[in-house]
Amino acid sequence: MSNVRHLYVHLPFCTHRCGYCDFVTVVGQRGQHAAYVDALLRELELESDALSSGLETVFLGGGTPTFTALPELVRLLEALPPAEEVTVEANPETMTAELARALREAGVTRVSLGAQSFRPELLRVLERVAGPDDVRRAVHHLRDAHFDNISLDLLYGIPGQGAADLVADLDDALALAPEHLSCYELEAKPGTRFTHAWGEELARQADAMDDYFERVVARLTAAGYRWYETANFCRAPDDAGGRDLRARHNLAYWLGRDYLGVGVGAVTTIENRRWRNTPRLGRYLEALESGQAPERDVEPLDGDVRARERVMLGLRLDEPLSLTGLDAALDAHGLARVEELGLAARVGRDSLTLTRRGRFLGGAVTAELLA
Repeated sequence: MSNVRHLYVHLPFCTHRCGYCDFVTVVGQRGQHAAYVDALLRELELESDALSSGLETVFLGGGTPTFTALPELVRLLEALPPAEEVTVEANPETMTAELARALREAGVTRVSLGAQSFRPELLRVLERVAGPDDVRRAVHHLRDAHFDNISLDLLYGIPGQGAADLVADLDDALALAPEHLSCYELEAKPGTRFTHAWGEELARQADAMDDYFERVVARLTAAGYRWYETANFCRAPDDAGGRDLRARHNLAYWLGRDYLGVGVGAVTTIENRRWRNTPRLGRYLEALESGQAPERDVEPLDGDVRARERVMLGLRLDEPLSLTGLDAALDAHGLARVEELGLAARVGRDSLTLTRRGRFLGGAVTAELLA
């Protein structure tokens, strides 16, 4: 193979598990950080034939990657193959001046901070450890370490949140002048303790999501950010010294490119297969300690599945989607309907893009398009 240019590395450790979180996480377990990094590097060695000699992106996600013991995190970063973009996710309360400098010296080019909100009462609802000042302090530490590509994550639809709270969150985020913003609708999985605690309020918030979404887009585009993907915004090149500040690793997912994932619970998609590593830390460590690949759930991917995913993900972007090779995934009558309704438009002979109105209705429009 050796043509995969995107690598995801999962670091599951967290100080605690937030009620709405459904990622593969492990609370505490500081004594296992070194063994886990050893296992990651063994898995990477086992899968090294899949990777290209030159990577475009490496992304360390979690969990809370920056909760990992600093010597182990640095050891991991220094052992990973170099890439044009190296992103590390971080929780604001973990960021210190020492950590920021260490990340920069280890080759990290981009940091994604999980701010979620600047309203203390909403952070308490989300069970977040960091407060608003922790977010600001983290950004200042990163700037002092000469990071010039910082992303902030925000959530909307939080129980107790109103439109004014959302606007205030956006204003507080913009005051920090991040290069990138990700603004996500809060999704609480059914049956979790979060939905048990906030069920009625989550139902009320669901009715406000469309309004929140429109407010996010209006506020950030008015501030000069490019709405390049459904939930993602970046400074436009003219405002960024000509740089393309889109999240290149996530862009690879949306463009349907192959990627390798290593770590507990990590997902890989290469050619006609997708696999997910075991989410059980003990089993993951045991397998790699013995030199074996971890247990995996493997899903064959035929051309139809890949084509449908290409449509669903590609239409999230603000750039036209080439329809070449995707005919089997599209419903001709549905395509005609969304064009007639002004929700999508042809670009040239073989490309399609959603209109602004179509992007606000994104999921429904895509469902109409798919065969």
